[in-house]
Amino acid sequence: MPKETGWRISLIVIFALVSLLYLTPTLVTQLPSWWTGLLPKDKIHLGLDLQGGTHLVLEVDTQKAVEGSLDIVATDLEDTLNNKNLHFKRISRTDWNRVTLLLYEKDTAAAVQKMLKDKYPGYQQSPLYDDGGFVALNLSITDEAAKDRKDKAVAQALETIRNRIDQFGVSEPVIQREGVDHIVVQLPGIKDPQRAIDLIGKTARLEFKLVREDIPPGSISLPDDAEIMKEKEVDPDTGAVSEVPYVLQKKAMITGDLLTDAQVRIDSQFNQPYVAIEFNSLGSKLFDQVTAANVGKRFAIVLDNNVYSAPVIRERISGGSAQISGNFTEKTAADLAIVLRAGALPAPVKIIQNETVGPSLGQDSITKGLMAGLIGILVVVVFMGLYYKLSGMVANLGMVMNVLYLMGALAALGATLTLPGIAAIVLLIGMSVDANVIIFERIREELRLGKSPKSALDAGYDKAFLTIMDSHVTTLITAAVLFQFGTGPVKGFAVSLSLGVIINLFTSLIGTKVIFDLFLYRGTVKKMSI
Repeated sequence: MPKETGWRISLIVIFALVSLLYLTPTLVTQLPSWWTGLLPKDKIHLGLDLQGGTHLVLEVDTQKAVEGSLDIVATDLEDTLNNKNLHFKRISRTDWNRVTLLLYEKDTAAAVQKMLKDKYPGYQQSPLYDDGGFVALNLSITDEAAKDRKDKAVAQALETIRNRIDQFGVSEPVIQREGVDHIVVQLPGIKDPQRAIDLIGKTARLEFKLVREDIPPGSISLPDDAEIMKEKEVDPDTGAVSEVPYVLQKKAMITGDLLTDAQVRIDSQFNQPYVAIEFNSLGSKLFDQVTAANVGKRFAIVLDNNVYSAPVIRERISGGSAQISGNFTEKTAADLAIVLRAGALPAPVKIIQNETVGPSLGQDSITKGLMAGLIGILVVVVFMGLYYKLSGMVANLGMVMNVLYLMGALAALGATLTLPGIAAIVLLIGMSVDANVIIFERIREELRLGKSPKSALDAGYDKAFLTIMDSHVTTLITAAVLFQFGTGPVKGFAVSLSLGVIINLFTSLIGTKVIFDLFLYRGTVKKMSI
C-alpha cells in the first residue's frame, strides 16, 4: 500500500474516533462514572426553536443614559468648584442634555468658563445670562457626544445582561444587539421565565444615601438637595405590605460602581438571608470616611429608587464590607447578588416583545427536521446506488463520514443546533453527493478514452479538483457573509454550512479516493463499477 494512502486512512480513522468521542455525551443519556477528566462532557445544545424557551426584545432608554452622565457631571462640578473655593448657588441638570450652573459673581463665572472648556471638551457652553440676580451658565452635551454615549450605553447594557444571564445559569443563550437601541435575548429551555425577565430588566443602581432626619417625611416642600423614597415592609404574620417614607439626601455618598463582590449569607441570629457586599479600595476608603463622619445617623441603602433598609451607623466601619438586609427569600437574595455582581445597567430597559415557545413545538420541529433529513439521505443513497453502482455506494459512505464529522465538530465547538442548522446539514448531504457526481463524470470521460481504471481515477479527481474547490470556496464566502451580517438562526445556519463545506472538501477529495485506492492500488482491476 502506498505511504500516501496509509496516512490518509489514519487521518480518516482519527477524525472518525474524535467525532464519536465528542458525540458520546449527546448520544448517551447517562455517562459512566469514569467518563471524567479530559473526556468531553458537553452535548450539542438545542436552540430556542427546538427545545422551547423565551424570546425577548428589549429597548434601552438611551436618553436616560445621557441624563445619568450629566448627573455625574453635575456632581463632579460641585466637588471641583468646592475644592477650588469657587462659590456657587446651585449646579443641577435642567434638561436631558443640559447642566445649569448658578453663580454669585461674574469673576467666578469667568474662571468657571475657562475650567469647563478644558475639562469638558465634548460639551458646549452658553453665554452668561442673568437668572434672578445670579449669573447663570448652561453646559450642554453636543449631538455627537450624546450619540456616542447612547451607543456605549447599549453596548454596556448588552454586556451587563450577558453577565447576569451567565450567572443565572441559562445554557447557550442568544444575546445580541439589533438596530440602534434594541437587544434580542433568547433563553432556550428556561424553567422560570418570569424570574429571568425580572433579573434582566432590573436596572440595579445601588446607592448609599444619608437619611435627613431633620425633615419630617410628610413635609409639603423639600429643599433642592433632598428627596422622598420609600421602604416596603411586610408583616410576617398577615403578609400585609406597607410603605415607610424616608427623606434622603439627594446626592449619593457611595454607589454600586465601587463594588467588587456580592454574596448571599444567612443571618445566624434570625435565620434570614441577606446580601454581603465588598467594596474596592476606593469604595472601602469612602465607606470608612462616610461612616466615621456620620456615627449615630441613619444610612439608607437604595436600589433602583427603593429603600431596602436604613440602619443607624453605630460605629466607624472599616474593611470595605457591608450588608443589605430586607424581606428576602433565598431566591430574591440570590437574584439581587447576581445583578450587583454583574453591575448596574447604564439605562433602564423596557421589554417590547416577550414570546414563550413551548417545548412541544420544539419536539415537533425536531421530529419533522429529522424526518426530512432521513428521507433526503434515503433518496440520495438509493439514487447513487442505482445510477453509479458500486462507485455510488462509495459516495454514500463519504456522505456518512461527512455527517459524522460535521456532528462531531458541532459537539466539539459546543454549538447550538437550530432548525436552520438542520436545514444546512440536509443541504450539505446534497453538496457531498454533488462533488462525487462531478468526480464520477470525469472518471467516466477518462474511461471512454480507453484509460485503465487507476489512470481514469487519478485523472478524474485531478480534473474535478478546481471545479469542486471553486464551488466550495464561493459557498464558504456566502456563509461568512451570512455569519457576519445575520442574526440568531441565520448565524446558526452559517456555522453549520461553513463547517460542512470544509469537511466536505476533505471527504470528497480525500475520503472517497482512499476507498478507491484500496481496491485499485494493485492494478489488477480491469473494470470499474461506475
